Amino acid sequence: MNELNFRTLDLNLLRVFDEVMVERNLTRAAHNLAMTQPAVSNALKRLRETLGDELVRRSGYGVEPTPMALALWPTVRDALQQLRESLAPGGFDPATAHNAFVLAMADATAAKLVPGLMDILENEAPGVNLRVLPLTTRDPRELLESGSADLAIGHFPGVLAELSASHLQEHSPRFLNQRLYDGEYVVVMRRGHPLAGRPIDLDSYCAARHLLVSFSGRPFGFVDEALAALSRQRRVVLTVNQFFTAGRVVATTDLLTVLPRHFVGATGMEHELALSELPLPVPAVHVDTLWHRQASHNSAHSWLRDAVVRASVRGFRIDKVQNP
Repeated sequence: MNELNFRTLDLNLLRVFDEVMVERNLTRAAHNLAMTQPAVSNALKRLRETLGDELVRRSGYGVEPTPMALALWPTVRDALQQLRESLAPGGFDPATAHNAFVLAMADATAAKLVPGLMDILENEAPGVNLRVLPLTTRDPRELLESGSADLAIGHFPGVLAELSASHLQEHSPRFLNQRLYDGEYVVVMRRGHPLAGRPIDLDSYCAARHLLVSFSGRPFGFVDEALAALSRQRRVVLTVNQFFTAGRVVATTDLLTVLPRHFVGATGMEHELALSELPLPVPAVHVDTLWHRQASHNSAHSWLRDAVVRASVRGFRIDKVQNP
């Protein structure tokens, strides 16, 4: 964009662009901006003419951004956020706020955190909305970089290893994290399974047929890595991308799966399932929050992170009451 275009640019168009990029839908963007859809379309048209790029194209029930839009969006989003903070530093009041936060997490994590989060919202921030996106990767940095999510919650060993290396090299990391809890994984099967009700040895475990929860669809997970270290392997005959689906499938088949212990109670199927300890050591599974560094000093984002921590503590307290 040349200097003349920038000098004549209506900066309100950038707010419209940002909301369209968040929602990927003109109708929802118009609703969030308290505008009509034709007004949003007209704003995009003006921005297209200024930038010389289509920015978004219609796709299904929404719009799909162009490569230029994807490249431009992080800069626009950061600039708008800095402007908001400058105009209203520390101005977030949960009792009167109307923010909309986007969290990315797996269904097992959501089952633990969302009930507590909703209690906090109802009591402290009744005007705040939450959207939960399914986590489909162990590296959610692109979601956070693009602004598609405010916070990612899950097990991100590769990302955290890179962040630790960055700290050692005295670089300022673009992403920060906070530990929420350590997950304990167990073998799960139907109540009448031949292996139910007794400890499972390694030979029996490897001889069984297995279901794997895999966000990527790749039939190889952390249990398979641990087995490979012992020169052993199992047969994964099915992969799914949701823990709830895994629980439903093993409740009606002879497949084994591995699920977070706390999640079994949240499925509503605990009376149909049997649990057993894993017959081999596996690395601890840490659940962390991950966010972009530029959000660190945002008062609304700070409140969100604190609410997630409190919801996590509440979830563990309920687990202890239900499973003394």
